[in-house]
Amino acid sequence: MTKLELAIAWRYLRSRRGSRLLSLISVIAIGGVIVGVSALIVIIGVMNGLQSDLREKILIGSPDIRVLTYGEDMSMAGWPKTRDRVRRMKPSVVAVSPFVHGQALIGAGHTYSEGAFFMGIEPDEPGLNPVTRIRTTARAGNFTFGTTDGKRRGVVIGNRLAERLNVTPGIDSVTMLSAGNGKSLDPVTGAPAGHFERFEVTGIFETGMYEYDNNYVFLSLESAQQLSQLGNSVTGLEVRTQTRAEAPRVAHAIEDSLGFPYRTEDWQAQNSSLFHALKLEKFGMTFILLLIVLVAAFNIVSTLTMVVTDKTREIGILRAMGMPARSIRRIFFAQGIVIGIVGTFAGLLIGLVASVMIDRYKLIALDPSVYFIDHLPVATQPLDVASIVLASLLIAAAATLYPARQAAKLFPVEAIRHE
Repeated sequence: MTKLELAIAWRYLRSRRGSRLLSLISVIAIGGVIVGVSALIVIIGVMNGLQSDLREKILIGSPDIRVLTYGEDMSMAGWPKTRDRVRRMKPSVVAVSPFVHGQALIGAGHTYSEGAFFMGIEPDEPGLNPVTRIRTTARAGNFTFGTTDGKRRGVVIGNRLAERLNVTPGIDSVTMLSAGNGKSLDPVTGAPAGHFERFEVTGIFETGMYEYDNNYVFLSLESAQQLSQLGNSVTGLEVRTQTRAEAPRVAHAIEDSLGFPYRTEDWQAQNSSLFHALKLEKFGMTFILLLIVLVAAFNIVSTLTMVVTDKTREIGILRAMGMPARSIRRIFFAQGIVIGIVGTFAGLLIGLVASVMIDRYKLIALDPSVYFIDHLPVATQPLDVASIVLASLLIAAAATLYPARQAAKLFPVEAIRHE
């Protein structure tokens, strides 16, 4: 593209003497691109922030990978050797810990009792390398499970479940009745005999996730083994990787290394339906907001079409003076590109600044009792920003094709005669 073509394109974008119509519609076209790009950046950042925040809350008590076994017993015997084998898979594997998971009927000595999930984990102590962040959610007490008799017979209960049971850490105790291992039968009824245990309430946790706070009880690994009557066995192993992104790859590597009867589940497989729904929601929002950019593209088409109509005589004179049709096309292509570039990068700047302001200064407040977060989070990802900028520029370039072709098709004599 020559300097002459660029100079003419720039002149056509400006208003002529006595008329500001063309400059106004040029500004409107640029404004449409700005609104579309900035809205896309902010909304996609909000979607990323909500998805990331929700993911961390969901996974606060879930590991990156669970190592389980096939079989009827659904338990893992000889787990210390398996744990050591998994630990040796460094640097991908950062931490490994056994766990026991089950269900029990829980009560606090009142007439009211209900079912709950219990999770047996290693007690919190110096030098422990935790797999999950559940220990950071203790609102009262801690996850050492220490009791007044010097043993680790305590339980840490979700705050919603604790409210219903009306228990206070350090004062009350609870009873838990599990189905046991299913091998002990009642001599009278012949049904599987349950197993009863009493624990002191030593703590209350609050994650902000309803499922955990409403249904879960954490206790020491040894106590959970006794409650489930697993002996020295455990339900499986929890594994923490360097990053959550590499968890599926590490899970396959662990499964291949251990072989049958071991199997693995990564965090995406454990919550596949939810995260697929979040991805679909993000895609839908992106598609809907991209329509704003398409509307801006129609503004570019209308702007350049009006320029072609207004500058028909000038185009005819240029053609008569020997300017080829391809140069006319490049002139109008340059106009559309200028509108696209200015609008895109102005929208980029506004969108990034707005995203930072909304997140850092918490401009959009939320009720934490309803949404479990006190403000609208924004997480801007470079790949999303690059995709938005590229899509905007491509749409702006495509919008110039029709007006540029119409301008290049004008015959010099007819164009000069145009009134």
